[in-house]
Amino acid sequence: MLTGGCHCGAIRYETASEAIHHALCHCLDCRKAAGAPAVAWALAPADRVKISGEPVWYASSEHGRRGFCGVCGTGLFYTNDVIFPGQIDVQSATLDDPDAIPLQGQIQIAERIGWMGHLEQLPAFDRYPGPPEA
Repeated sequence: MLTGGCHCGAIRYETASEAIHHALCHCLDCRKAAGAPAVAWALAPADRVKISGEPVWYASSEHGRRGFCGVCGTGLFYTNDVIFPGQIDVQSATLDDPDAIPLQGQIQIAERIGWMGHLEQLPAFDRYPGPPEA
């Protein structure tokens, strides 16, 4: 089992160490809910996810439900009984070890922000580069 939780620690969870599917989602719904350019989701059987604490759930679409920490606001879970009954998506970046589950692909790229398709062409820094030295 893998462990994870929200930013403040009010919600912790355990999930299966093997995801049914692990993908980076670029849909507008995920981007708006997370305030991020994409969200990584690891799908697991609902009976293999144990949650400690009380997430707040809201209906983000007709069938979609998103669970987040009501204290710090960290997005954690997504369910949709029409698309994947009996399963729950876990935001894999909230795992204690996000590298534990290899990413398998990207979904909803039709809605991807244009600059997200060219990240490898941008300068990259190990840490925030900060102001130039005088």
